[in-house]
Amino acid sequence: MIKKIVVPLDGSKLAECALAYAEELASVIPGSQLQLISVTERMVGFRAVEDPSSPTEQRLAPEAVGKMERQANRYLDRIAKGLKSKGLDVQTAVLYGKPADEIAIYVETEKPDLLIMSSHGRTGPSRWAFGSVADKVSRGVNIPVMVIRAPGCQLPPMAERKK
Repeated sequence: MIKKIVVPLDGSKLAECALAYAEELASVIPGSQLQLISVTERMVGFRAVEDPSSPTEQRLAPEAVGKMERQANRYLDRIAKGLKSKGLDVQTAVLYGKPADEIAIYVETEKPDLLIMSSHGRTGPSRWAFGSVADKVSRGVNIPVMVIRAPGCQLPPMAERKK
């Protein structure tokens, strides 16, 4: 039974192509939850913390932060608000690191039932040159993955594919 559906989003219209499919599934499955995630580049920052050896003094401690964390949170909150207004249960999370790796770790940790994501639909040399987050994720997780081909990305006719 599908209860948790993860949808990775990066702020692009391409990634948002997956939302319609996730919304439709979640609307017909009672008790389901959409989990919208976004991955931002990891940076190391510093924050002031109390020094345990001297409570009156502070020291700087390294802390991982997302380069675009605030922007990602606002984006996910905006999308979630629209889905919640339709009666859907929606959670959001911003992750830090490389998108394919972080999505796979999230799936392993949160144990959703389905992952829905969009793809450019590249093939051949352009796929090798640019890589494919959708491809890397689908090969790296142990749950069903629904990959939505972006509008305008057409497969060649069957006759051409058989050559």
